[in-house]
Amino acid sequence: MNMETDNKMARVAGALYLLYIVSHVFADVIGRAQLIVWGDAASTAQNIVAAAGQFRIGYVSDLLAALLFLLAAWALYRLLKPVNQNIALLFLLLNLVGVALQSFSDLFLIASDLLLSDTGYGQLFPADQLQAFVLLFLDLHRHGLMMAQLFYGAWLFPLGYLVFKSGFLPKLLGIVLMIHCVTWLLTFLQFFLFPGLSAITYISYPLGFIAELGLSLWLLMKGVKDDNKSEI
Repeated sequence: MNMETDNKMARVAGALYLLYIVSHVFADVIGRAQLIVWGDAASTAQNIVAAAGQFRIGYVSDLLAALLFLLAAWALYRLLKPVNQNIALLFLLLNLVGVALQSFSDLFLIASDLLLSDTGYGQLFPADQLQAFVLLFLDLHRHGLMMAQLFYGAWLFPLGYLVFKSGFLPKLLGIVLMIHCVTWLLTFLQFFLFPGLSAITYISYPLGFIAELGLSLWLLMKGVKDDNKSEI
């Protein structure tokens, strides 16, 4: 192992992963959460029209987050490929499919924006029908984003396994990532099969925050260490 090169790659991966997390949270919390009122199409449409710039910043940040996540996965692939190239390729491909689904789902946000902007599309529909279409597109985005979570959840297990086996990253982080894989896949199943149940999210969201933020900060601040210093 070239320690200096691997430390640089680790810090690149950590920085990209952290930027992805920040962009994703910003897009959801700042860009959309305050505007969308589920079950109230009229209020949602009015909110988006009143804060059109905020809404657009939200979906642009979403697309930026998708790009950052793919780049972070590539950097992690470069870093962990020496541990097991096939498993590293597996988590890279799983991430790629998730990114593609996430990016595709943003088309529904853009469609909502086009219907409510001065493009002329909105004039083709009565007001109540237009508002219903907007809320439908927003719901399709939400479902498309959750489809991506199947692959984002699955990628955590091979990633966690390689972190655990690497010898230069904390084994505890690898274990937490693999556990997070299970809880995140359960969150996916809960969303589609048991939409009225939210108990799983009380575990998966905090665990995901610890696992993925912990990995990004460790890579960014600590880089890779020798075998003796990685048994944490």
